[in-house]
Amino acid sequence: MERSRVAPHVGEKMTVPVYSVADRFASWERVVRRMEPGWGSDDFYPISAYGNDLDSRDALDRVMRALPDKAVEGPLGQLLARLDARFRAATLPDPERSLRPWVRPTTQRPEDELGEWWRRRPLRMPWAD
Repeated sequence: MERSRVAPHVGEKMTVPVYSVADRFASWERVVRRMEPGWGSDDFYPISAYGNDLDSRDALDRVMRALPDKAVEGPLGQLLARLDARFRAATLPDPERSLRPWVRPTTQRPEDELGEWWRRRPLRMPWAD
């Protein structure tokens, strides 16, 4: 499926799925780690990347809702719960949606239908480091 969305010369070089469930979890973990205190890196992280990362968390949510209950209640669900708890610990509620001018979901939905990750802001703004 992913190969069908890219040029043939790019698709033929793809050997593993780019958007696998494992990759989505790894991506969310990187975001969470980046938000946590004490994280340091010379990597440039623009605020636009944060919006993309929250969109990626939306995709992970869709994946989890498509899985059987047994999988959601098992190790995958537990891993996601731990990552989300770490994200909540590294962020604050943002009822004013202070980041919304720069960080917006790519799909149009009412605010009350967005995941909680859209209604929080990092304690430490990694794009300001």
